[in-house]
Amino acid sequence: MKLNELRDNAGARHRRMRIGRGIGSGKGKTGGRGQKGAKARSGVSINGFEGGQMPLHMRIPKRGFTNAKFRKDYAEVNLGAIQKAVDAGKLDVAATIDHAALQAAGLARGGKDGVRLLGKGELTAKITFNVAGASKGAVEAVEKVGGSVILPAKEAVEA
Repeated sequence: MKLNELRDNAGARHRRMRIGRGIGSGKGKTGGRGQKGAKARSGVSINGFEGGQMPLHMRIPKRGFTNAKFRKDYAEVNLGAIQKAVDAGKLDVAATIDHAALQAAGLARGGKDGVRLLGKGELTAKITFNVAGASKGAVEAVEKVGGSVILPAKEAVEA
């Protein structure tokens, strides 16, 4: 094998098909687009078009809504991730862990309404949390190892 004998493997490079370049090419005349009609023309946008009749996706009634105005935005943090941060020395177990501490440790991204604790993973350190919300399993797991979860007081609902 010499440098001037280097070649690609057979079939490694394939020239693109030049369509619409004469009948002899095999892709001439209609250029692989079949016969006439909207699908043979350029600028086709017929997905969902029903010949002028109101399309199905517009006839079906719309349901539900997105409650973007009053939606709460929580940064969700699992207990397993918190334990990893404690083991790595990113979180101080003696202090109360809140949103700012979790953000400094790189665990809580975003969450303009605070942090919500979730119970995935194992927690072994005794920690006091001051968070906006927590799942039932997360509260049980924290209290099982001797820690506590401080949640904001629920506002009284007027009847």
